[in-house]
Amino acid sequence: MKIRLVNDGVFSPIDDIQTTLTAPPAGFFWIDADVDDLALLQPLFSLHDLAVEDCLSDEEQRPKIEIYESHYFIVVNSIRFDDEEIFLRSLNVFLGRHYIITVTKQRIHELRSLKPILWEQEVSTPDRFLYLLIDLVVDNYFTVSDRIEAKIEKLEEDILMHTKKSHLNEIIGLRSEILWLKKVLGPQKELINTLNKRDLRLIDDQLQKYFSDIYENAVKISETFDTFRDLMGNLREAYQSSIANRANEIMRVFTAITTIFMPLTVITGIYGMNFDYMPELQWKYGYFGIIGIMITLIISMLIIFRKKDWI
Repeated sequence: MKIRLVNDGVFSPIDDIQTTLTAPPAGFFWIDADVDDLALLQPLFSLHDLAVEDCLSDEEQRPKIEIYESHYFIVVNSIRFDDEEIFLRSLNVFLGRHYIITVTKQRIHELRSLKPILWEQEVSTPDRFLYLLIDLVVDNYFTVSDRIEAKIEKLEEDILMHTKKSHLNEIIGLRSEILWLKKVLGPQKELINTLNKRDLRLIDDQLQKYFSDIYENAVKISETFDTFRDLMGNLREAYQSSIANRANEIMRVFTAITTIFMPLTVITGIYGMNFDYMPELQWKYGYFGIIGIMITLIISMLIIFRKKDWI
């Protein structure tokens, strides 16, 4: 657990947790904790039992805001994409008058990225900290969506150029991830809309209006993933069409080969009959003549097929 006094974006480490129980002359306290620290923090800040239970739960938490007497409990989902799978990590926030507590089970990239932003904007209030944190979380969705879009484009190119059976598994897997993420984005939009429109005493009225900008970005993200869902459907159709076309190409080649060998089979069948009188059998150059005819037939049919673009 790390405790910092934040004033005008400047961080000052705090060693004694008791110091954070009273409001500082200027700035606010940021307590960056993990779930094990809640046993100490809950009685000190009167954190609600249900909120602490949500933090400790192994079940995936939906984005939400819970209003309690002395603090708000907010859950947002941070996103990460490693080119194979999309990960969502819950970021739990307790917002008070003079403090903000962030509780995570894993390392959240946005918390590390937030520090220089706090310094640059000279942040001195916990509600502005919350605004910048959620803004950073939502912006990261754009970064992930760009990577997903690039992956879809590459997958489409690979399918059109060299279709493989493994591509179908990639399509199904990525589409499932997108559909799952789309379901999560709904509650996240509702949370941000609540922060934008609801009368919240721990968030400054002027600052609350800025949440509308984050809400618009959240809507754009949701629409982007709607588009991705449609693209994955088109990609699956392209895969199936490519497989069908390749099967047709193979069948066309086999048909051409069969067609070429049909007259050769007729010739060999005729001269394979066991009649006593077949004049060509006694001809000195009969064998070479028949071979020549067969080769001429093969070449002629290949030329015709190539001209007609059959092979």
